[in-house]
Amino acid sequence: MRGNTARAERGHRADEPLPYLMAAAHELKSPLALIRQLALELADPDCDHRSRERLVERITLTSERALRLTGDLTRSARLDDSLFALEPLNPLELLDDVAREITPLYAARQRQIEVQPHAWPLLVVANRDLLRRVMLQFCDNALHYSETDHPVRLVATASPSRGSIRLAVRDYGPAISPHIWRDLEAHLGKRPQPLSSRPLGSGLGLRIAEQFATVMQARVGAIRHTDGATFYIDLAASMQMSLL
Repeated sequence: MRGNTARAERGHRADEPLPYLMAAAHELKSPLALIRQLALELADPDCDHRSRERLVERITLTSERALRLTGDLTRSARLDDSLFALEPLNPLELLDDVAREITPLYAARQRQIEVQPHAWPLLVVANRDLLRRVMLQFCDNALHYSETDHPVRLVATASPSRGSIRLAVRDYGPAISPHIWRDLEAHLGKRPQPLSSRPLGSGLGLRIAEQFATVMQARVGAIRHTDGATFYIDLAASMQMSLL
């Protein structure tokens, strides 16, 4: 009995692979089920040309999202600081690139995404590929829960006193209850964690984002709102900012 208990306890440890395999299966189930449904609609002989074009586009966008997750899972398992050099980056340019990349997926779900302008030049120290993937994970998370009449916002803000810059994704959707939020904050980035008020995600993307942030000597966090949530990453500001 003691041996079985020990094995059960090990099975729930955050650093064991099983919880992440289960979370990955949960995250991939939704896009795969949608692709199957869209493919069945596409095979309908009564489907007209315009509907076929729309269905093909949604299948492509949904499969790209699933492939992005599997790619991030593979990358997170092979992280090596020496392979991801840090450099000064313009975060607003990166946010614009992320918004352009994910806009078609948002449009297919009748959602909007926009970048909030910033009045002053900003530079962060980061790895472009990893930072882009962190923001795409945040955007994927926000896609499920944003309301149609409120665009998801990508925001960059500077904190000169801390020498850091925050890149954030603000969604407008279901509020998260205080006790669930406290648990989320305690475990954010440490293990996959589904939220009862946001059942479509397992929290795996946030865990991956935290792993990527660690390589960049950054940290991820979240802010609760009565009408949604903000997920962010705090990065070191580049010293080159003083030359701008």
